[in-house]
Amino acid sequence: MDVEALIGPVVEAARLELVEVTFRKEGGRRILRVTVDREGGVDLDTISDIAERVSRRLDLEGFQPGPYVLEVSSPGIERPLKRPSDFERHVGERVKVKTTEPVEGSRTHSGALVSADRDAIVIATEGGELRVAYAGIASARTVVDWADELKRSTS
Repeated sequence: MDVEALIGPVVEAARLELVEVTFRKEGGRRILRVTVDREGGVDLDTISDIAERVSRRLDLEGFQPGPYVLEVSSPGIERPLKRPSDFERHVGERVKVKTTEPVEGSRTHSGALVSADRDAIVIATEGGELRVAYAGIASARTVVDWADELKRSTS
């Protein structure tokens, strides 16, 4: 049963973006994690509401993998980047990208996301600009400069 296909329409109907769905066994229990977001972020009332809607949909569709815990959350300030559209929305921000194979001698690359097109991204690293095809990205996320954030919050 494709859980993402089941809950995607529910999340979209609430005018939210389905960022990620994972179903794993952790500490002896199964956890279904659903990550949602929208422009400007999501608050606890929104999280609570969508958790109830997702749970109801899964029950109606007969999702019965045995006992599991449903966790619904926002991606947080350092959010994962999965789809080309995710990268496109975050051009100009700092990112950390792990590649499936070494690129210029490393699998981990950090820097400003310069561009994102339908085939690849370009990151401005300390060593220069680096183009990485989506197929070569193992994982990616935005990165916050916490020192800058602290300076801003105390100003």
